[in-house]
Amino acid sequence: MTMRGEKKYIAAIDQGTTNTRCILFDRGGRPVRSAQAEHAQIFPQPGWVEHDALEIWTRTQEVIRGALGSGGIAPDEIAGIGITNQRETTVVWERATGRPIYNAIVWQCMRTQKFCSQWLRTPGWEQNEAGAGRAKEITGLLVNPYFSGTKIKWILDNVPGARERAARGELLFGNVDTWLIWNLTGGPEGGVHVTDVSNASRTMLMNIETLEWDETMTDFLDIPVAMLPEIRPSVCVYGTTTERGPFGAALPVAGDLGDQQAALFGQTCFAVGEAKNTYGTGCFLLMNIGEAPALSTNGLLTTAAYSLEQGKCMYALEGSIANTGSAVQWLRDNLRIVDESPDSEYLAGKVDDSGGVCFVPAFSGLYAPYWDMTARGAIVGITRYTRKEHIIRATLESICYQTRDVARAMEADSGVSLAELRVDGGAVKNNLLMQMQADILGGTVVRPVVNETTALGAAYAAGLATGFWRDTDELRANWAEDTRFEPAVSEAKRESGYRRWKKAIEKSKGWVD
Repeated sequence: MTMRGEKKYIAAIDQGTTNTRCILFDRGGRPVRSAQAEHAQIFPQPGWVEHDALEIWTRTQEVIRGALGSGGIAPDEIAGIGITNQRETTVVWERATGRPIYNAIVWQCMRTQKFCSQWLRTPGWEQNEAGAGRAKEITGLLVNPYFSGTKIKWILDNVPGARERAARGELLFGNVDTWLIWNLTGGPEGGVHVTDVSNASRTMLMNIETLEWDETMTDFLDIPVAMLPEIRPSVCVYGTTTERGPFGAALPVAGDLGDQQAALFGQTCFAVGEAKNTYGTGCFLLMNIGEAPALSTNGLLTTAAYSLEQGKCMYALEGSIANTGSAVQWLRDNLRIVDESPDSEYLAGKVDDSGGVCFVPAFSGLYAPYWDMTARGAIVGITRYTRKEHIIRATLESICYQTRDVARAMEADSGVSLAELRVDGGAVKNNLLMQMQADILGGTVVRPVVNETTALGAAYAAGLATGFWRDTDELRANWAEDTRFEPAVSEAKRESGYRRWKKAIEKSKGWVD
């Protein structure tokens, strides 16, 4: 274990849906150097989303070199490396060469919707409106295209020879964390094939209680266990980087967390009942529920939050929202009514309200708490009065209303009132959005000084594993509040807007036959 005082930084690789970043954090949990690069979004068919896994690996190497080079930081100043990632995005590659056999299938991709519908009609696998059923009892998740399991099955079923090669042990599966760790630690020449419990819990293949791959699930989806990575704690030295790799030295890869669990960890939500909401491509509200995997009865997921030692973990309730920041990107890239995403704050602020317009951005169906695979996006309430500013403001409101939907479900499940919500992610810089969130939620919204909490959580995990930080109490001491947003509208106005939102949700449901 590294002695305190010998190292200055922890490196965090944050591989997200639209970009990859490398951030170096100091002992105070402050970002000191960073680099970022976007990667291509591939849309082969309506509802399908893919990434090039080799491009992601290339961008990862670029941002690592960029972060180190921008500050002239030597590798021996780094105590360890933490990984955080877009979770359910699925990569299958050749063990011998490191070449993916198909593009990475992204968490938002809906291509397995038909199979999931058939699955739910299979005797013994039915689930009720709240998602209760056999799959949820085993995995904490609902049957949905969102998760990795059906994506792996699709690749094995549709890439010629893939199933036979997987059975022979020639292919490996990983979410993006596994893909990066394998490449960083040597790739075909001895790369470590591992994941942590937080990522494994998003595959629909891990038993939520035993924290091991579940035979019932792997058998049903016909996925060879030999292609699955070893499940380890989130705080763990998995292996070391190669000297010929982007760090240029043998450094411990020592932390691994799915992006939303990493944000929970970075927000230091270590106590039962503490919660955070991350505003990124989607929104993800997680609440720490302790050491027992209680199942939701209100449309939420039960997920592994983090693990500090083998065989044990803390759990969370999660409300996943597929399209929030991506809805603003849609305004920019498809409708072209904003030039840059941050412009949405200025333009939405030019009108007092949305003019009666509601936008339900169900591009990938509705996630929590509705879980309707057949829903699609809808903009309702348009009149001749409607201007682009109203649609932009309705887009920001949709982020806040979806968060309220999830927050109310979480309160019903946990019995804990979310009087205060910690927030993070790129969109929290939008002060108008944060004020709207407090108004629509009817509670306090707290933005921390460091809002890059996803990367920070990965850094914290690696820092604990290497002794860079002593314990979670030291991490708590690093957290600091930046801005507090309080509700500033009447209860009548808040509830009137929410009733209109619920009507719009009903319009979006069941669109796809």
